[in-house]
Amino acid sequence: MESILIKDTTPEQRRKIVMDSINQWSDSGCDIGDSGIDYEKYINGEKELAQLNAEYQANYIVAYPEEQPKNSCSM
Repeated sequence: MESILIKDTTPEQRRKIVMDSINQWSDSGCDIGDSGIDYEKYINGEKELAQLNAEYQANYIVAYPEEQPKNSCSM
């Protein structure tokens, strides 16, 4: 597997990584904006995917401790 780190990819490659992942894990036709995660920060080189996903999970757990995430678009 090739690296998906910002330092090892171009913005075009990062966009493709995000879109391929969304398409792979979702059969509902989700769009990049449907996940609740600002993947543009990864595409623009501001935050790593792991960081964005961790922040999303941490925010969800604090806001809804008794529920599981229902959004099928998250990576």
